[in-house]
Amino acid sequence: MVAVPARAESDEPDLIFRKSTTFKLLTPNDKLAVYGVDDPAIDGVACHYTAPEKGGLAGAFGLAEQTSDISLACRQYGPIKIKEKFEQGDVVFRERRSLFFKKMQIVRGCDAKRNILIYMVYTDKLVDGSPKNSTSSVPIQPWGVASGDIQKCGDFLR
Repeated sequence: MVAVPARAESDEPDLIFRKSTTFKLLTPNDKLAVYGVDDPAIDGVACHYTAPEKGGLAGAFGLAEQTSDISLACRQYGPIKIKEKFEQGDVVFRERRSLFFKKMQIVRGCDAKRNILIYMVYTDKLVDGSPKNSTSSVPIQPWGVASGDIQKCGDFLR
């Protein structure tokens, strides 16, 4: 069972930058876009993903089905503070990738043996999902001079 994300699905990720990959004369170009999202249940961790965005007429009107080729990198950027219990595979962020049935999700897990947070991005579709995915891991480590006690992600699994 996947829990409801703490972050509202309508929340927009932070656009970092876009780069064109193909030129189209009269309609928007195809692009690669880099976005950033914070983990809503864990302070000090951010994920960045790169997603292709189709241009053309369908892309301009938001009707294009986006591909499943998404890369992911998650990093610790400050002291890690786990705010609540979570289950393996809980949704961190979700976004539509087509008009109706396709969505991209970033989910979180915990490698309790190694005390590492694991993030995976994938897309699914009502009928036929994609096996394309990307995984990133964030070891929970001390941050700064006042490191204090390091939390164990296994202590927060339900």
